[in-house]
Amino acid sequence: MRKKIVAGNWKMNKTTDEAMALVSEVVDKVNAEVTGDVTVVLCPPAVYLATARQAIPSGGSIALGAQNCHEKASGAYTGEISAPMLQSIGVDYVILGHSERREYFGETNAQLAAKVNIALENGLTPIFCCGESRDLRENGDYIGFVKNQITESLFHLSAESFAKVVIAYEPIWAIGTGLTASAAQAQDMHFELRQHIASQYGDSIAQDISILYGGSANAQNAAELFAQTDVDGGLIGGASLKAPDFITVIKAAQ
Repeated sequence: MRKKIVAGNWKMNKTTDEAMALVSEVVDKVNAEVTGDVTVVLCPPAVYLATARQAIPSGGSIALGAQNCHEKASGAYTGEISAPMLQSIGVDYVILGHSERREYFGETNAQLAAKVNIALENGLTPIFCCGESRDLRENGDYIGFVKNQITESLFHLSAESFAKVVIAYEPIWAIGTGLTASAAQAQDMHFELRQHIASQYGDSIAQDISILYGGSANAQNAAELFAQTDVDGGLIGGASLKAPDFITVIKAAQ
């Protein structure tokens, strides 16, 4: 059975007091209200990771994730954070290739392949993001485009390494726009991606890989999205910034 995962990407939000209050509230609510087998990943800004690690009980269903890492282990890269640094403070997951990183910082598929490599080398689970723009969705081969993102950034991995990756499909046109892919649209793309993975690694690995939906899933639409056969949870943005909404999304993945 594939792992159900709900990851909260806080992006560049919250002061330190606000961040720690949200961590505490989510931890309390997960412990009190979430009974199903779902992994919750909290991804606060990097400056809060070490403090958040102390507030998250070890060995439970809540994990800690970073929003990015550099492709090198160390060096003269002012302002960057490496995978070994994240591993050293107890980070479990790292988001790689988010559409905002691709758009605003020019991250390429080749660069992301290197980031995936170093994340895995340091025991981090990559949440690898892929997705298409609105123009591509309406006018181009959007399925081929998203498949190519996976091919160029992940298909160099051995089967053993690939099996450790989590995929997050994020239709860029549905992030922060008020638009959301329909449950059918999400399922169709997740199915296509799973078939693409099967073509490279076989059906067994493809069926075991968790593929999350990452396009403005929220408390209102999560249950319908997560009910789809090939949708294994979500990478949640805005809805992860309010504990009650985030808990509702988590419960929908149970």
